[in-house]
Amino acid sequence: MDKERLLRLLEQVAAGQTAPGEACKKLQGFDYESLGYATVDHHRSLRKGVPEVIYGEGKTAEQIAGIMGRIIAQGDPALATRVDEHKAARVLSLIPGAEYDACARTLCFTEKPRPLRGRGLIVVLSAGTSDLPVAREAAVTARFMGSRAEELHDVGVAGLHRLLAHRELLERAAVFIVVAGMEGALPSVVGGLFPRPVIAVPTSVGYGASFGGVAALLGMLNSCASNVCVVNIDNGFGAGCVAAMMDRDVEERIEDRS
Repeated sequence: MDKERLLRLLEQVAAGQTAPGEACKKLQGFDYESLGYATVDHHRSLRKGVPEVIYGEGKTAEQIAGIMGRIIAQGDPALATRVDEHKAARVLSLIPGAEYDACARTLCFTEKPRPLRGRGLIVVLSAGTSDLPVAREAAVTARFMGSRAEELHDVGVAGLHRLLAHRELLERAAVFIVVAGMEGALPSVVGGLFPRPVIAVPTSVGYGASFGGVAALLGMLNSCASNVCVVNIDNGFGAGCVAAMMDRDVEERIEDRS
């Protein structure tokens, strides 16, 4: 239950339109709900403005569907990340109306369009096509959180003219998410060109000396561009979350905590 639905319920009780006992029933399981294999944090929508997101790796399709179902039952949208195609097919049969993005490996259920909470534009860049799944995960997450996100792919440092050809779009960005493997240089380039926050996402893409993304991670952590921050290897979800929070108006963030 998010803040808007809770306020609406309280206003109905105050106006005499809803009996206190009925409101109490609606608030049962308001904070969390145990499913045995998972404890679903229903309070997160009120606390953070977005519902709990399901990490799909290590969970069965039935567990993913069970958690999604309880989130949906509370009237919240549901997002699951890192869901392979085999699991997704099973979940889709159990959760009618869910949508699967095979590239991002995400499952999303929304009964109505998400309200736009962001005040600007998040631009998601990937250095190479092999980085696309992580970049797409970031974009899907940012949109789920209520932000506008546009994607620009395969614009890495091996051919910087490809990036600069999109300068008009890049100058409209409020926040950048820059996804790169190999040596991880692209976030520093973007950070040096534009006065906006750059969330750098190292990927595990690369040959032997990339050490599964550690080389890109260290390169990004050592960026000379002062507006670059870094999330974990392949963590498109985390980048999307942070970018969406940055994109929200400061006054709205303060109001959410009051």
